[in-house]
Amino acid sequence: MTYRPTDGGTPAESAEGTSSSRRTFLRATGAAGLGAAALAAGAGEAFAAPGGDQPGADQPGADRSGADDERGVASDRPAGTRPPVRTGTGLDRLPHPLIVGHRGAPGYRPEHTLGSYDLALRLGADVIEPDLVPTKDGQLVVRHENNIAETTDVADRTEFANRRATRTIDGVTQTGWFTEDFTLAELRTLRAKERLPQQRQRNTLYDGRWAIPTFREVADFARKRGRELGRDVWVYPETKHPSYFRSIGLPLEERLADELRRTGLAGRNGRAILQSFEPSSLQRLAKLVDNPKIFLLSGPTSQPYDFVLSGDKRTVADLVKPENLRWIATFAHGIGPTTTLIAPVDATGKLLPPTTLVRDAHAANLLLHPYTVRNENAFLPLDYRRGTDPNAYGDAIGWAKYLYELGVDGFFTDQTDTSVLARQDFWDAKGAH
Repeated sequence: MTYRPTDGGTPAESAEGTSSSRRTFLRATGAAGLGAAALAAGAGEAFAAPGGDQPGADQPGADRSGADDERGVASDRPAGTRPPVRTGTGLDRLPHPLIVGHRGAPGYRPEHTLGSYDLALRLGADVIEPDLVPTKDGQLVVRHENNIAETTDVADRTEFANRRATRTIDGVTQTGWFTEDFTLAELRTLRAKERLPQQRQRNTLYDGRWAIPTFREVADFARKRGRELGRDVWVYPETKHPSYFRSIGLPLEERLADELRRTGLAGRNGRAILQSFEPSSLQRLAKLVDNPKIFLLSGPTSQPYDFVLSGDKRTVADLVKPENLRWIATFAHGIGPTTTLIAPVDATGKLLPPTTLVRDAHAANLLLHPYTVRNENAFLPLDYRRGTDPNAYGDAIGWAKYLYELGVDGFFTDQTDTSVLARQDFWDAKGAH
């Protein structure tokens, strides 16, 4: 998912026994804040999927209301408000609304590093999100983009100077260094760095501290941290540019399914939610594993790139109409829209009346996990900005509570602690237990 600041008129990108202990953890995390969480040390229970990987055991699009009772999933209701949609998967056992550590905790640490994921979990994230791209030798590594010029020290490595290349990916021409030109062994020699050094200068303190992790390493890390924290830790992998990678002989879906099986995360009760901006990627995954799936939606005039390739003329504005939401429900359990598809803004960034997307998606039996909630003014609607410095914090807690009140089922966030506090306020206002 891509940063789209609202400045200059551009919209922002746009069981009960365990629940008590979970609420205690969340309160403690919020009260302790970043400092205490960042100082916490960790040790490394395996979380193999409770159910087997049986494609077809639970298909999207079926009437899933009340599925928790009928299937024995989440019959001991988890913490939080009662979800309007049940998926019939292990996702129903998670707190509602859900907090997804977007690339970890990139508001505080360089994104997609074990340090970022660790902090997100210690600040209370229910789920951590790794974006997946392949190496030359077919290994899945965790980067927001396959062009690693901005997120690693590759530009400073003279031994890789001749790997600099220009590529057209999803119709966009870019120059840099691309993961598909490196073996895993070569990528392991690189170090991660802050992608937005001007905006998040403090994060540059950690430049060079962590390597590029593989998906398997992130899955193993989540398992170990879940054991230490005494709670389920889920992962939310995204297939990045799946049509492009399939076109160059490095398809993502089969590799991801294999990794999910290897790490015990495959199946409808496996602790992994699968996401993509391309519906064909989710449809392929549905034939391989039964994990819950979320279809990501960008701006209203955009198109999934597999639509561009196939000649499908539908845009995101078309896809959020009720008839197309019902179509999405045939292969996905939910949607991940930009926040502006739910809470649009005008040219100045001021909020307009909310759309009907939450209501319409729920009517189609789809969850909503919008992206991305961030603390900085540049990423907030005008109504929640404070002062004129785009890098200063605005009222991100108020913004998060507004989204909760609109009925979202969770969201991606760069600053987990802020969202945890907002969720606790929301739960308290609703009398949630």
